[in-house]
Amino acid sequence: MYSLFVKRSLDVIFSLVLIVVLLPIMFIIGLIIRNDGGKALFVQKRSGKNGKDFKLFKFRSMPESNNVRDFKKEDEITKFGKFIRKTSLDELPQLFNILKGDMSFVGPRPWITDYSIYFTENQKRRLEVLPGITGLAQSSGRNNLSIKEKINLDIKYVENVNFKTDIYVIIKTIKSVVKKEGAISSKLTIKNELDELRSQFEVMIRHNSKLINSEVYNEQK
Repeated sequence: MYSLFVKRSLDVIFSLVLIVVLLPIMFIIGLIIRNDGGKALFVQKRSGKNGKDFKLFKFRSMPESNNVRDFKKEDEITKFGKFIRKTSLDELPQLFNILKGDMSFVGPRPWITDYSIYFTENQKRRLEVLPGITGLAQSSGRNNLSIKEKINLDIKYVENVNFKTDIYVIIKTIKSVVKKEGAISSKLTIKNELDELRSQFEVMIRHNSKLINSEVYNEQK
């Protein structure tokens, strides 16, 4: 009942209220970014519920010339971008993602689509619910966790979606933001995580191939 109806109702109500209350702040942030040159928003395709991609909104913290796909060098972050990242103000536009139904306040973080193509069947379970602005993994150590630990926590959340868990995650996230714990993932971190998932995927493919060859051999005997 909670995950099907109550959670979505709370998402709509609170995202709408927060958008109205925080609109002046978002307007000011947008103006500051625009005055530095370029668009105020950074839009990127992410994996959503059931693997359906959506466009995630964030305040732009990087120069428009920055190439997020170039893993050979770290992202360039503007001076104001460092501030909004450290305070998590860059995440405010995701309130519109929540209102649209792309996201929830709490759920597995929506990663770039490169991650999901290397998930095992069990790991794909993290895509069974709406992604969130924050999640169990983010409130449990964020970048101090390995990619597999993050996914395991996401799956644990999927298996225990309830009001109590959501409140627990929100409170821990607020404490983390206030204490400025958990840095933003660097490009090197993302590359290493993708390499680990890719390696896991290749091992799985080889294992499945051996099983198929073994079954074919047994049938031919």
